[in-house]
Amino acid sequence: MDKREALLQAAVRSFNEKGFHATSLDDVAASMNVTKPTIYYYLGNKDEILFECVRRGLVSIREIIRSVEETGGTGYERFRALLLGYARIMTEDFGMCITRTADHELSPESRARFRALKREIDATIRRVVEEGIADGSIVPGDPRIMTFVATGALNWIARWYDPSGPMSAEEVAQSCVETILRGFRPGTIAMEGTKNADTGSI
Repeated sequence: MDKREALLQAAVRSFNEKGFHATSLDDVAASMNVTKPTIYYYLGNKDEILFECVRRGLVSIREIIRSVEETGGTGYERFRALLLGYARIMTEDFGMCITRTADHELSPESRARFRALKREIDATIRRVVEEGIADGSIVPGDPRIMTFVATGALNWIARWYDPSGPMSAEEVAQSCVETILRGFRPGTIAMEGTKNADTGSI
């Protein structure tokens, strides 16, 4: 790992643990046993560092989506694969930084770029949902709401996931995605309705 990458890793861990405002570049420099000017030389100012951290996370998600799109398959198969990739990224430092960073913490220019990347990702995922509905592999519904529900749930992993906890990152990703997908599989609602009808419950 080169110096710039090591410094960026130290910065993102500090942002995730303490928050943007509570993190000082002096803290980051001290944790890496370097001077503050070294931080500026390799990474720029605090806003530039934060944006690079969230950009890394968003680009990782975008790359997962693109690779899934290239593999083909039904809408459901691609949706499942990209959600798994998304969930895994939410257990990593740069992915966590996306959720733990509020828009207002970025400068206006960085905020605009941040939102543009998020819109691009949202639009791509929504298109996969639409294609799944069209090919019958995903239950009919509002693609916009379905996308918000799925990605909103996965984003929250960054808030509660503990790397030292009882579940590995992969176990967390698999479990969360499978839970979400129960509401996307055709026949799920019909099956539940039949069960309720048989038992007389509401």
